[in-house]
Amino acid sequence: MNTNKNVVLLKIGNNITQLRKSKGWTQEELAFECQLHRTYIGSVERGERNIAILNLFKIANALEVEVKEIIKQDSN
Repeated sequence: MNTNKNVVLLKIGNNITQLRKSKGWTQEELAFECQLHRTYIGSVERGERNIAILNLFKIANALEVEVKEIIKQDSN
């Protein structure tokens, strides 16, 4: 597993983006559902922010997935 910070954050961001789009949601809709700001969601999806653990759980709950689906680093 790659532990390079930028690679890890980009992968988590990509996972969130894919899960959000699979629900047909915009960043604004996801932000509303997990009570976070839209710009925060955008910066997380772009891998620019080191996501807080509590926010990771908020996003997972909103997307109706387990946290492991967001943080997985494999290509599946």
